[in-house]
Amino acid sequence: MKAYHISKHSSFYTIGLNYKKADAAIRGKFSLNDTATNNLLVQAKELGLDGILATSTCNRTELHGFAQHPFQLIKLLCDNTKGSVEEFQEVAYVFKNNDAISHLFRVGTGLDSQILGDFEIISQLRSSFNRSKKHGLANPFIERLCNSVIQASKRIKNETEISSGATSVAFASVQYILKNVPDISEKNILLFGTGKIGRNTCENLIKHTKNNHITLINRTKGKAEKIAGKFNLVVKDHGDLQTEIRNSDVLIVATGAQSPTISKELIHTNKPLLILDLSIPKNVSDDVSELENVNLIHLDHLSQMTDDTLERRKQFVPHAETIIDEVKGDFSQWLETRKFAPVIKALKQKLNTMKDEELDYQSKKSSDFDHQQADVISARIIQKITKQFANHLKGDNVDADTSLELIQKVFQLELDPVTSK
Repeated sequence: MKAYHISKHSSFYTIGLNYKKADAAIRGKFSLNDTATNNLLVQAKELGLDGILATSTCNRTELHGFAQHPFQLIKLLCDNTKGSVEEFQEVAYVFKNNDAISHLFRVGTGLDSQILGDFEIISQLRSSFNRSKKHGLANPFIERLCNSVIQASKRIKNETEISSGATSVAFASVQYILKNVPDISEKNILLFGTGKIGRNTCENLIKHTKNNHITLINRTKGKAEKIAGKFNLVVKDHGDLQTEIRNSDVLIVATGAQSPTISKELIHTNKPLLILDLSIPKNVSDDVSELENVNLIHLDHLSQMTDDTLERRKQFVPHAETIIDEVKGDFSQWLETRKFAPVIKALKQKLNTMKDEELDYQSKKSSDFDHQQADVISARIIQKITKQFANHLKGDNVDADTSLELIQKVFQLELDPVTSK
């Protein structure tokens, strides 16, 4: 990537793991919360990395960035999570340059999601970019790439029906409840955790179950009350969790903590209890499944559910891939222009130097020389000349490398060292 004058590092990499090879336990070890992500970015800057994105969701953790070697990114991830390099290598993938770019396009447009067409990743990508920008780690390449992926995502959403029908982890959990809990409208449902997945699940519950026996609990009670007010639901204190679990027929856990928030000791029930854990890492202890009357389901199981909606979505994948190719083509074209930007800049500087020297010479020769008018005219000519060269270099049938070399030789240009600016 040095040829594109974007980073001092030679290559752009994606390193990560996802639901395809890493189960929920392993993904949990490598998940990044806000604190860990910020620490990682601080360390990246100290290492001299100049463009990096960190994304961590329920079904993947990835770093996208410039480095001399992908191990720099792998070590950053392992140093800021509970996972080891050995564990990472067993389930990981590493993509370089164009393959890394293509991968991010597929992820950001929902084609690589655990549930096809789930577009929640795009808001997480925006957040990742904003965080990197805040740390001074979003160089022009990262910014342009993120904007291009967001553009492709919008087009796919608007021009295809790949996201038609409400299919997401939140919706899949409600579908599971509808299929497996009889008389759901009469059952007591407890939602523990009111973050993004919790809010989406709550909306789906109200829409599809016609149930008005839904109770919300969140460590920060105010957040739960905000949602409850919107839907006229009951909110209980975090201290009431054990009592509310005993009264519930369905418990949905969407707390998003780094360690289990529901333990075996919290559950004392004499009736059937369905528990859905929508968190990565798992927020319900595995030994909870040993309890009598308890059926514990994790989001990996929910995500494997296929229904008519998902099958219908598959037919729109080719159209989505065509859109990705178009937007990615525009991005590649922009990238190619970066290749010759320093030469055009140096050419412009050289021509301006020649202009200044000539204007100075002419002004000394002629007493009535209009320096200001001559400056305006010559500046416009220089602008047209450099634009002509730029258009030539953009041509489809042009060997840009040879042309760049010739321009540098003819005008004896001295380029600035490659920087990320």
